[in-house]
Amino acid sequence: MIPQKLNPEDEIRIIAPSSSLTRVRPDIYESAFTFLKDKGFNVTFSKNCRETNMFLSSSIRSRVDDIHEAFADKNVKAVMACIGGFNANEILPYLDYELIRANPKILCGYSDITALLNAVYAKTGLVTYHAPHLAALGFLNEREYTEKYFSECIMSDASFAVTPSVASQSYTVIQKGKCEGEIIGGNLCTLNLLQGTPYMPEIENRVLFLEDDNIMGDYFLCEFDRNLQSLLQISGADTIRGIVFGRFDESCKMTEDIVKAIVKDKVSPDIPIVFGVDFGHVFPMFSFPIGGRVRLSVNNSIDLKIIEH
Repeated sequence: MIPQKLNPEDEIRIIAPSSSLTRVRPDIYESAFTFLKDKGFNVTFSKNCRETNMFLSSSIRSRVDDIHEAFADKNVKAVMACIGGFNANEILPYLDYELIRANPKILCGYSDITALLNAVYAKTGLVTYHAPHLAALGFLNEREYTEKYFSECIMSDASFAVTPSVASQSYTVIQKGKCEGEIIGGNLCTLNLLQGTPYMPEIENRVLFLEDDNIMGDYFLCEFDRNLQSLLQISGADTIRGIVFGRFDESCKMTEDIVKAIVKDKVSPDIPIVFGVDFGHVFPMFSFPIGGRVRLSVNNSIDLKIIEH
């Protein structure tokens, strides 16, 4: 189920399913708000998005109420997280998935919002969007690139090819091959929180889009390695059709050789794998659909196209 695309003058409701809006720096907030207003959108804010507690978040009830209100409001066409955080998975058992299914609309964010995006897709079949949250739109790093793919993914029905940003320069071939399939993924360590719950989407025959942030310091590579191994031990993971790794912050020290070492013996050597694609905790970023479809061809060059979104 693909929601109606976003148009200028549509209402975007900003919510805080993880950390509070108060975590967004004032200058970043102003930059992002101005950006969306200049694009013609009507930007509104959920009543509890500025509530904050000792975890820099708000109560489960406040966050759930804001999501329900946004989906029930017929004037709201897109629901956008204000920022990521650490506890979006807390709210998953309390959401009214029938309400969400009956009122399909764009839901977007990334990082900790990975939990919400994949859970909503798993429980309702609604395609969600791994795309900028409000705070991400406030950063100026190649914002034209971020804007281009936000528009192509969320404001247009047409398929679109993904090409490297200036920051990325080029994508890296890890394994050659071709595939087509539905996308699941996002932030790896957050996606793994859904394992063994009703909120984990099916992994069989999917194409994985995976990234992670360096919160482990010198142990990041070890942590990423075992998190990927955990995901690939899920029943049905042996049928995945391809893997697209995002672009990692320099502090992660992720390289082509390290990625090849990490995936060795974990997946079939016959599936396509690419590394350094513009999504993750980096700017700029491209938007992609959780539950949408991708076509990936990896040989001496890389052809990555989002074909249903």
